[in-house]
This record gives sequence, C-alpha cells and structure tokens, in this order.
Amino acid sequence: MNPPRTSALERALTRLDHLARHRGRAVSLPDHLATGFAGEDAAFFYLRSKGYTVVARRWSSGDVPGDIDLIAWHGPMLCLIEVKTRTARDLNPAESAVDDQKRTILRRLARRYVRQLPQAAAPSIRFDVISVYLVPGQPREFVHFEAAFSLSPNFQD
Repeated sequence: MNPPRTSALERALTRLDHLARHRGRAVSLPDHLATGFAGEDAAFFYLRSKGYTVVARRWSSGDVPGDIDLIAWHGPMLCLIEVKTRTARDLNPAESAVDDQKRTILRRLARRYVRQLPQAAAPSIRFDVISVYLVPGQPREFVHFEAAFSLSPNFQD
C-alpha cells in the first residue's frame, strides 16, 4: 500500500484528462456516463489507497448483460464492487440504486467471473457498494459498504 504514489498517479491522470479536454481530444460522453466514469475512477484510487489490488474495471462476460464496476482482492477476499456516483446529496442515498434486479445481475456476473479464474477452488467473495459523492465545491466523499449483499439471494439478503 502506497498512498502517496496513488495520489500522485491520480493527480497525473486528472491533468492528462484536463489536457485532452483542452485540446479537444477528449471523448464526449453524456453527463450521466461521464459522472459515472468519474466516480469509478475515484473509487479505484480510493480502494488502492486502502490496500486493495484492483484486477478489473467494467468487467463483462460478453453473454450476460451488465458489468461489474470494479473487481479487487483485499487479502484473500475477492471483492466485486458496484460504484454509485452522485453530484448532489438528495433524500435517496446513492447506494439505494442497487436494487434486487441489479443484485441479480451482479450475482450472475460474479459466477461467470469466478468460473473463469485459473484456480481449482472458488475464492471467498463479497459484494461491496461504494457511494461516491462528487458535489461541486466540496471534497469527494466515499461511503463504502463492505459485504453489502451475499452471493445467494436467500442468505443474508
């Protein structure tokens, strides 16, 4: 874990993004997608600063709809992470957007991901949700829900 290196890398990528926008070479995305990608980038660096090893971003299986925002190892635990980003605080917290339908999709994708791992036995896994608040004029805020739900819909859900 090396937070100073992580923050330097994050600053460098931010500068490169700014330079690309300034030169007109940035990819133009709808606002909601740009916000979501910015939140995923922020969550990536947040997790790295906490000692996680991120191994995949926006992983999809190709035959199951949807994607897993971030996949990371935290010690021996495989963490599948859904990131929800907001640019304002409202009555509904960002994590409330991870409803039953989204959980079902994430469970299907998780099973696919684990099956393609090279190891014989499946690792211990958990599903996390990270709410990222990118409110203009305020510092970024992260709310990390470890083990937000389980692999089995009938167990601890």
